[in-house]
Amino acid sequence: MVIPASDVAARLAELYEQPFAGKPRGRFRISQKYLRQMAGVRRLYSDDISALTRALYELGYVFIDLDSFYVILSQKAFTSYRRVNEGVLAE
Repeated sequence: MVIPASDVAARLAELYEQPFAGKPRGRFRISQKYLRQMAGVRRLYSDDISALTRALYELGYVFIDLDSFYVILSQKAFTSYRRVNEGVLAE
C-alpha cells in the first residue's frame, strides 16, 4: 500500500524527535531501502522525492538526497550558519 508523502514526512519528523543511536533527538540519515519501506513502494521516483521534500519543509525540516541515503535536518540548524556578503566575495 502506497503511503502519502505527507504521512511519510510526519513519520520522519517523529523520528527526528525520538531518541535513538545514543542521541536524545536530532538529525539522522535513512537508507533508500528503509525509505521505500516507509513509503510502501518498490521504487522511489524523482516526483516522490520532490513531494517528500516539500512535505518535510512544511513541517520545518530539510530533506537532502545524498544518492545512497537521505538526511533529515531541522531548518533551525541552518540559521546559525555564516553568511556570505559582498566583502567576502570581493576578497
